[in-house]
Amino acid sequence: MCQLLGMNCNVPTDIVFSFTGFQQRGGNTDHHADGWGIAFFEGRGCRLFLDSAAASSSPVAQLVRTYPIRSTNVIAHIRKATRGAVALENTHPFMRELWGRYWIFAHNGTLDSIAPPADGRFRPVGGTDSEAAFCTLLDALWRRFGDTQPGEAALRDAVAEWARRMSSLGSFNFLLSNGERLFAHCATQLAYIVRQAPFSRARLSDAEVEVDFSELTTPADRVAVVATLPLTDNETWTVMRPGQLACFVDGAPLEP
Repeated sequence: MCQLLGMNCNVPTDIVFSFTGFQQRGGNTDHHADGWGIAFFEGRGCRLFLDSAAASSSPVAQLVRTYPIRSTNVIAHIRKATRGAVALENTHPFMRELWGRYWIFAHNGTLDSIAPPADGRFRPVGGTDSEAAFCTLLDALWRRFGDTQPGEAALRDAVAEWARRMSSLGSFNFLLSNGERLFAHCATQLAYIVRQAPFSRARLSDAEVEVDFSELTTPADRVAVVATLPLTDNETWTVMRPGQLACFVDGAPLEP
C-alpha cells in the first residue's frame, strides 16, 4: 500500500518538517520504494515534483527538503506499485485542469475494473487504476456541472458520491485538492492533526527531528496535516473512520 501526505493551512506554510519524516517511508523506514511526488499550490499555480526513484534516496526529495516552499495546500505520495509499471507517468500525484484551476490527486489502494468513459474529456496517460479513477471523477464533475464550478455544498456532495462509487471497486484512500480546499477520503488508514495556538513541540517518528512550533508560527496560524499513519509520536492525531470524507479549508475540517 502507498503512503499519503497532505497539508492545508490558513496562511502559506512550508511542509519541510512533515516531509522529512514522510520521505523516510519511501524505502528507509518502510518499503514503498516505487516512486514519489509532491505538489504545492501557490495561488492559481502549482509546483509538481515527481521521481520514479525511492523517496529516501531521491535527489529531488533532497531539493524539496532544502527548498522551503510555502503553500496553503500540499499533496504528497510515496508509491508501492500494484497497477502500472514503475515509471514517471505512473507516479502520483496526478494533475489536470478543470474550471480554470489545477486539480491534484493521489491514491492509496487498488481498484478493480476502473476506466474513464471512452468519450470523456479526461484520459489517463499512464497505466494506474489511480489515474483512471481521477479522470473518472473530473469527467463526472464536468458532465454534472458543465463549465461552471459549483458551490461548496454541491461540490462536496459530488466528490462524496464519486468516492462511494469508487469504494465499491476496492480500497480507496485518497487526497484531492484544487488549491482552495483539501479533500481526504479514508477507506482503511488515514489520520490528521490540526496544529493551532497554543503551539507546542512535535517529534517525528521516522527521523530524529523535533521542532517547537511556537517559535515558528504566529497565534493566528492554523495547519492541518493528513497522513496515512501519524508522522509524530508525541501528538494526538485523529484517526479517520472507514468511509469518511473530510474537507479541509483554512487549516480546519469543515463540519459535515
